Amino acid sequence: MAVELYNDGNHVVHAFYDLVDEKTDLAVQCNQFLIADSGHGALVDPGGNMTYTGLLMDMQKYFSSRDLDYILASHPDPDIIASVNKWFVASNCKVMISSLWTRFVPHFTTGRDVSNRIIGIPDEGAVIPLGQCKILALPGHFMHAEGNFQFYDPIARILFSGDLGTSLVSHEKADEPITDFASHVPYMIGFHKRYIVTGKVCRYWANMVRQLDIEQVVPQHGCRFVGKKAVKDFIDWVEQLECGIDLMTQNNYTIPNKPI
Repeated sequence: MAVELYNDGNHVVHAFYDLVDEKTDLAVQCNQFLIADSGHGALVDPGGNMTYTGLLMDMQKYFSSRDLDYILASHPDPDIIASVNKWFVASNCKVMISSLWTRFVPHFTTGRDVSNRIIGIPDEGAVIPLGQCKILALPGHFMHAEGNFQFYDPIARILFSGDLGTSLVSHEKADEPITDFASHVPYMIGFHKRYIVTGKVCRYWANMVRQLDIEQVVPQHGCRFVGKKAVKDFIDWVEQLECGIDLMTQNNYTIPNKPI
């Protein structure tokens, strides 16, 4: 079921928190997003095969699936774009992904030449026209992928932050907005210590996004941050993170001596 994050009658943003089968314990909880504007549309991190049908049905309310303009992929993990072959068949969309990963996308397809439908985003990011709006592809490199992008919708004032902001919560709680930031930190800290490469890029990221007018930060896993205070608290928290290689020592690189 779609959760409406924004709707002004012309520009609509939907999030999906329940398309991954909650009974499938081995499948990671992940969120998918639809941006529709003036009869055009983009899917942000549409996920794998189990999310395809729900997204397809919802978009028909706003435009034909053939009119899907883009899949905006933060990085190339299976929970981001494993369904890309189905979208190539159902629509005329193009995939926009870091130029580091364009040659990996065809591995999710059936082998036919799809090179003309894959657009590499340069490291510095890009402005993506969609209907009457322009989506910003913002550098999010090493958060966690080497080539990684976040997407900012200036009309809805939503930052789709990819893995940054991930919280490990149950499927039932993933659609609940976070307004009390401090109580939510325990659900985030373990993931960020392991999956975000270094606090250095966190500080660069914080300096960048503070220049934007953000009402919601919406990660690809777990809950979203709603309201200026929650957004500010999140950015401040990310800025001071110690994570990834910051925490590594020689003890993490030793010869193993125990069987699995």
